[in-house]
Amino acid sequence: MTTRRTVLRLGAAAVTASASVPALGTPATARPHRFDPAPGSDGVGDPLFPTLGNGGYQALHYDLTFDFTPVTYDFTGAVTIRARATQDLSAFNLDTDGHTIESVTVQGRTATWQLTPGRSGQELTVTPARPLRDGQAFTVDIRYRGNGKAPRLGLTGWNFGTDGGFASAAQSSRADTFLPCNDTPSDKATWTFHISAPKGYVATANGELLHRTPRPDGSTVWHFALRERMATELIGIAVVKGTYLYGTGPHGLPLRHIVPQGQEDTYAPIAARTADHLAWCEARFGRYPFSVYGVHIYDGYTDALENQTLSLFSTTWFKPRPDGRPGYETTMVHELVHQWFGDSVTPADWQQAWLNEGPAVYYAAVYGEERGWSVLTDKMKATYEKLDAVRAKDGPPGLPKALGGTNIYDGGALVLYALRRRAGDRSFDRVMRLWPERFKDGNASSEDFIHHTVEVTGDASLDPFLRDWLFGAVNPPMPGHPDWKAST
Repeated sequence: MTTRRTVLRLGAAAVTASASVPALGTPATARPHRFDPAPGSDGVGDPLFPTLGNGGYQALHYDLTFDFTPVTYDFTGAVTIRARATQDLSAFNLDTDGHTIESVTVQGRTATWQLTPGRSGQELTVTPARPLRDGQAFTVDIRYRGNGKAPRLGLTGWNFGTDGGFASAAQSSRADTFLPCNDTPSDKATWTFHISAPKGYVATANGELLHRTPRPDGSTVWHFALRERMATELIGIAVVKGTYLYGTGPHGLPLRHIVPQGQEDTYAPIAARTADHLAWCEARFGRYPFSVYGVHIYDGYTDALENQTLSLFSTTWFKPRPDGRPGYETTMVHELVHQWFGDSVTPADWQQAWLNEGPAVYYAAVYGEERGWSVLTDKMKATYEKLDAVRAKDGPPGLPKALGGTNIYDGGALVLYALRRRAGDRSFDRVMRLWPERFKDGNASSEDFIHHTVEVTGDASLDPFLRDWLFGAVNPPMPGHPDWKAST
């Protein structure tokens, strides 16, 4: 979780008094900090991914240059990481997987480095020419190369389409297959991207497209900037045969979408629904938290993912349904809700993932019900009936044993449904609207949500109520539905 430091500013008189009359047992002058460099840890202790991420520093900004060749899948990369030491550092680690490291410098000086196997990929241990002091800002430059289809120790984030290109889907521990990084949701940073694409292809990345630079060989470098902080697992880079479509959302928000080349007529009306989806979400959660949004529809991906500012969708979501209903819209709303819940407000660690998926599932179901496509209560009752067995096998919503289970998704939505029935519509809506406002651009935990709910509603009884729902071994009774029972 991001640490917020509060600085107390004393008046001049108070400063003078404290300087002239030291407290008992306090030396008149502070002792200088003892410089005692040690290696940063090779993990942040995430409950589900203990060695994911690294300790000893905080990433501030990533500047990624990525030169990809379609069909062969070869690439070269260069990343500049600006960071700040959080201890005296003799060495520090980055997460990487499947890359050939060509050079590493720290503060412009050649550093020594070593690649070793890690639990979810590889560990790149960097030893600077000079140790770093606690609080010192520093810059790391890494040049590397690889191939998108090369074997990796961990799971890959590469997704390949019929066009010979790729799109990234890095959640939850796969960003290290694209660049060396501090691959943990607890260390968010701002980003710039410089992605090259040959003639006939376009490049995508998170954030705003700043400009394009043509090169003599006919390729183009696409430059993007994401000014709001982002966790590594949400990177959305791609090189594809696609077409950019543009639109405008609420209050003039720029929209940019990427759809398969030659299929613009099919996908333009689908992408155009985004403006209405944004207005629907803003009515519930407040202003969209970023400066641009859009959808990327690609045949090389098989699911849907909330890459920050550019949600990624498989083309299979948009196949016609026998009943003619646009069922894909609930999926589009699901990923859009994540821009508030998961992207802007990011879980402190992966065991808090219900904070992402619970709201996304819940509000997608609300959207579907408002359009007459489904009944929210029916969905929640079905979840309630099976959740006890899921709790026993996979852990309760707030303490999952792994990612991707019903406990996190439908179970997380059920927690919110129960809270709404207990707290009332008006209080619940305030809790959910103020949450992304309070923790915007930061990290938060289940404990934060419990405290936030009690503070917003003024109802201290919601503390044990939420703890039972989030951490209990069995379902508590559902408010208003005493007849609901777990399946045996």
